Amino acid sequence: MKDASRRRKQKLFEHLKVSILTLRLQPGADLDEATLSEEFELSRTPLREVFRQLAGEGYLELRQNRGARVSGMSYTTLRDFFLAAPMIYGAILQLAAKNAKPTQIDLLKQAQDTFKSALHSGSGADRAMANNQFHEVTGEMADNVYLLPSFKRLLIDHARIGMTFYRPQDQVMADNLSQASSQHDAIIAAIEAGDEAAAAQLAIDHWNLSRDQIELFVTPSGLDLPLGTVARKTPA
Repeated sequence: MKDASRRRKQKLFEHLKVSILTLRLQPGADLDEATLSEEFELSRTPLREVFRQLAGEGYLELRQNRGARVSGMSYTTLRDFFLAAPMIYGAILQLAAKNAKPTQIDLLKQAQDTFKSALHSGSGADRAMANNQFHEVTGEMADNVYLLPSFKRLLIDHARIGMTFYRPQDQVMADNLSQASSQHDAIIAAIEAGDEAAAAQLAIDHWNLSRDQIELFVTPSGLDLPLGTVARKTPA
């Protein structure tokens, strides 16, 4: 009986995690406890245990007498994300190169194989989840109790931002995803070699690629004009 309940709780955890990362559940959305309880055959107590676990990892916000909702994304959180991301990514990969175990390197290579498959034949959600898994493994490699919670929270919004601006038919994005895959291979090589400096530099390069891609789709092309310039009309 306990094993069955544990499996249902894990199934709910994975369902909510994937739904949040892929934006099937939007930032700030309220969770329907009654529906989830019925769907996953869980009573209120184990259901809320899952909610607390997800809240501890940054996926949910728990509110007194108002239930759980998906963690929001505001101007403040996005500003903090862009400020903190390069520092945290750099520290994580540097520590990963220092502390990685052979079994973890094997897991990282498996995650990269999954990411490459998602690039060729997967959906935007498949790509986001595979990329998230790759970076989650590097976080475990770093083995730092202070950095890991912050890194996991960072990955949540990185995935959601990526899903927001993912355009599968865009050639620039396709080229950047191919470059991201190559950088993943280089990250694996640096970690396997124990090259902390190379890993830290690759973290910066990898972050810059993500940042540039996000900025490309956040800024409409019409705003590229210098201030004071008026677009000329084409003669009829």
